[in-house]
Amino acid sequence: MNETRMADNEDHDPAAVVELHDGVVNYAGRRALNGVTLRVTRGQTMAILGANGSGKSTLVRAVLGLVPLTRGHVHLFGIPLRRFRDWKRIGYVPQRLGAGSGVPATVREVVASGRLARRGLFRPVTGADRRAVERALAAVGLTDRARDPVATLSGGQQQRTLIARALAGEPELLILDEPTAGVDAVSQEALAATLRQFTADGGTVLLVAHELGPLASQIDRAIVLAHGTVVHDGAVPVLASNDAYLHPHIHADRSLWGTS
Repeated sequence: MNETRMADNEDHDPAAVVELHDGVVNYAGRRALNGVTLRVTRGQTMAILGANGSGKSTLVRAVLGLVPLTRGHVHLFGIPLRRFRDWKRIGYVPQRLGAGSGVPATVREVVASGRLARRGLFRPVTGADRRAVERALAAVGLTDRARDPVATLSGGQQQRTLIARALAGEPELLILDEPTAGVDAVSQEALAATLRQFTADGGTVLLVAHELGPLASQIDRAIVLAHGTVVHDGAVPVLASNDAYLHPHIHADRSLWGTS
């Protein structure tokens, strides 16, 4: 039995939405992830913290199959990543992609595009689609800007638009990569409220952050990475909302941590 087939058959937690076991990723001869194991259970909000370049974004991209694992394996909703096809169950907001991208789309049009994975490209828009879009706009506080071109929004409002696009697909798992980076305080508070409601409704959240800010109170569990290695796994470290990777109570060699 080959290694991939063995990984498919290994025991996994039926309550887990995301499982990564012994994940290793190499980039151009450099080890970006070094034996990372991660388990996110249903209804949990987990944060991945660490300095810039610590491997945070690489980890979530590996979980989604966007970068290949050199070693290890991933299960999503109990299904090996190599066989997972039900992508409508996952909403992904990548790191700081401009919602406008030079296209003269309105906020509602961008958010409505989040329904494609669930509806299909060539099926007509239904009442359920329209209601899901309106709920997503309301969830991020952008109902009053729905007809405005995305290019006219602030950076924080554009980020909220991208989160609404993910929510419009009615995912069970929401993955956000640095959702508060460069975002104003009002938008950070709106995001915290959105995540609180999402998990209250049974959703699961995995988010990457350098600083948590208002999101700190929403986090059930945090892991901290340094140079691709997990150096903390548990409660959010004190002061993580300001400077997670420099906190003195995490018992790790300070030479591991790197700088921002």
